[in-house]
Amino acid sequence: MTTQTSTPAPAGKTGFLLPKWAGSFGFQIIAALIVGLGLGLLAKYTGSTKANPNALGTTLQTIGSSYVSLLQTAVVPLIFTAVVSSISNLRAVSNAARLAWNTLLWFAITSLIAVLIGIGLGVLLQPGAGTGISQEAEYAGKSGDWWAFLTGLFPKNFLGLGASTTVTDGVATTAVSFNVLQILVIAIAVGIAALKVGKAAEPFLALNASALAVIQKVLWWIIRIAPLGTVGLIGNAVAVYGWDTIGSLGKFTVAIYIGLALVLFVVYPVLVRSHGLSVRQYFSGVWPAVQLAFVSRSSIGTLPLTQRVTERNLGVPRAYASFAVPLGATTKMDGCAAIYPAVAAIFVAQFFGIQLDFTQYLLIALVSVLGSAATAGTTGAVVMLTLTLSTLGLPLAGVGLLLAIDPILDMGRTAVNVAGQALIPAIVAKRQGILDETLYNAPRNGDPFSDDVDTAAVDPSTASAPAVGREERELADAKA
Repeated sequence: MTTQTSTPAPAGKTGFLLPKWAGSFGFQIIAALIVGLGLGLLAKYTGSTKANPNALGTTLQTIGSSYVSLLQTAVVPLIFTAVVSSISNLRAVSNAARLAWNTLLWFAITSLIAVLIGIGLGVLLQPGAGTGISQEAEYAGKSGDWWAFLTGLFPKNFLGLGASTTVTDGVATTAVSFNVLQILVIAIAVGIAALKVGKAAEPFLALNASALAVIQKVLWWIIRIAPLGTVGLIGNAVAVYGWDTIGSLGKFTVAIYIGLALVLFVVYPVLVRSHGLSVRQYFSGVWPAVQLAFVSRSSIGTLPLTQRVTERNLGVPRAYASFAVPLGATTKMDGCAAIYPAVAAIFVAQFFGIQLDFTQYLLIALVSVLGSAATAGTTGAVVMLTLTLSTLGLPLAGVGLLLAIDPILDMGRTAVNVAGQALIPAIVAKRQGILDETLYNAPRNGDPFSDDVDTAAVDPSTASAPAVGREERELADAKA
């Protein structure tokens, strides 16, 4: 056994040490928000526009988009390896089906609560009445489609990838995209097949576990530079859109953010408290992911951090979290698929002078609870809104009105989405008696990766012992 001692600083020399809170991930994100806001305003008032950004505007845009690209690049291998690993771990859990059913049930319950809040705010605040603006163009974007959702479950290739090519001024540009729902289907099928194969699949599962560990380490590095990405993302948002784009849609914007605040700061705390858990610990645990979601505007891009805080801060067993969180990132969207389409559909109806009846309000609730899956792997809230409007028979032209302020709304929507995606696994784990409450109630230091160990500095014979011990405890606790 060896001991480490700190080396005192040379006599006569003093170093400047930052206070402990300055090293907090949360503080770094907040500081980056302030810096990004300042740089964004500077770019905007020095002439930077969306069509013709100046040097500062281009720099902010490049930093922000590059960081989101880094996050999204790691999502595909993370989901595949994490889901396969979680299914292999669930072979020792006798209540796996019950966990899955309860997860989907609580997704629906919280979505229903959120959409009822949205309907109430739409009726009370009348955001579409007396706007003083006119519709200039028809909406020509992508629309939500139930049949497309069903057919989209079937992967077109092993990786669930797609490619689209556009030609501009004789130059062809190809963009590669991925469908998260298809990747989930593939990973679940492979994981179940590995379980059925049995002993012959052990080398594959071992390789998958090793790949997952490597991917998580890479993600650790990516998320560590989140403050830099935050500067670019917020700076670009302010430079391109500013706050003056809200204009005459201010009442609609206020209605959306009131609804989001009610869900995040009232509904979620009530659910947490009603399950005997600390509200303060929930918020301190999930806040790093909420902050990143707010600036990145991407539930999928935030997925790695959401899963990490769900496991490390909220105490959800990894075997369950690696299944529930990716599923939630595609189908659990209280902001994009519940609050927003409810208020927006009522806005469109009021704007065009269409009176909604009780049946149509019920349809809004039904589509919001069941329809979020139909937007998986697409452009989220806008597609969800078109699905809602199509179901109600309302004009899709109304969508064009709201696109100008969509980025401003999307920040809050995504933050609420991610908070819910971490909340439901914690609630279900608590109800099933598998939540690690010691870990849930542990003190926070603002760094979701504080328990990561640099393996190069640890005795190889003991480096894996803590992780192995926790996995064994999780599986033992998860047994019915």
